[in-house]
Amino acid sequence: MPTRRTILLGGAGAAAALVGIGVGVEKDVLPGRTFAYTHLGLNGEDGVIPDVEPGPVLEDSFTSAARGGIDVGWSLILPPGTDASTRLPVVVALHWLGADHATLTGPSLGLDRFLAQYVEDDGVPFAIAAPDGGRGYWHPHDGDDGGAMVTEELLPQLDGRGYDTRRVAYLGWSMGGYGALRLAGLRGPDATAGVVAASPALWRDADEASRDGFDDADEYRTYSIVDDQQQLAGIPVRIDIGKGDPFWFEVEDYARGLYDESDQVHTDEPGGHTPGYWRRILPAQLQFLGGVI
Repeated sequence: MPTRRTILLGGAGAAAALVGIGVGVEKDVLPGRTFAYTHLGLNGEDGVIPDVEPGPVLEDSFTSAARGGIDVGWSLILPPGTDASTRLPVVVALHWLGADHATLTGPSLGLDRFLAQYVEDDGVPFAIAAPDGGRGYWHPHDGDDGGAMVTEELLPQLDGRGYDTRRVAYLGWSMGGYGALRLAGLRGPDATAGVVAASPALWRDADEASRDGFDDADEYRTYSIVDDQQQLAGIPVRIDIGKGDPFWFEVEDYARGLYDESDQVHTDEPGGHTPGYWRRILPAQLQFLGGVI
């Protein structure tokens, strides 16, 4: 799919100046684009959680060796009319920094209600497994490996409940978007049906990487995915990024590097690094996943 490529002033003449500045930032020729997109109202409308009855949300926990022996909570989000005995394809959902599995079905995102609306609109049903990944960016960090927890512990648990986990899809936001792309690449096309990354947290400068998930630039370089697009060869990929997002330039660069590696859907419409934007694009992302799962 082809892609589409924003300093506030006060006093006299501010209105005219704002128009010029808005155009300049929109065309990426002025600095402060994230601030300007927000304060000039260029991020578009927030998405609204559907007013539908959600399906079951089954919550559980397990002791995770990969995450240092802590108890890890997780949810299995099902469409209406199904229960744990319904053997559906599986999408693994990875939350953003500061969230957990319960956040995904709360008022910030409403993933269970978006799934219900998607199925009501004749979408292919699937289950969504959402584990707690902490703050370590879904890779080995300070004795806590959220990625290994998913692949070595969560997926076997789902398999033990009768779900076919030989080939799953991934969905993630920000920290989780990075994690989804990373895990999809590590498992490869034989074990990955597809991957959707919303506003993935990527840095061009390793020294700027989040200290929540990376101790230093060397650790970021070890686990960075920015030059490893070839690992996604053969995997359907969807990447969404708002043009007011602080990661916009990095994600655009990353997406361009995927052109020769995978069947890719990439959008960069108005939006910030916010749950409001993520809600707006979620229906299309679920449709994408239903088409590849």
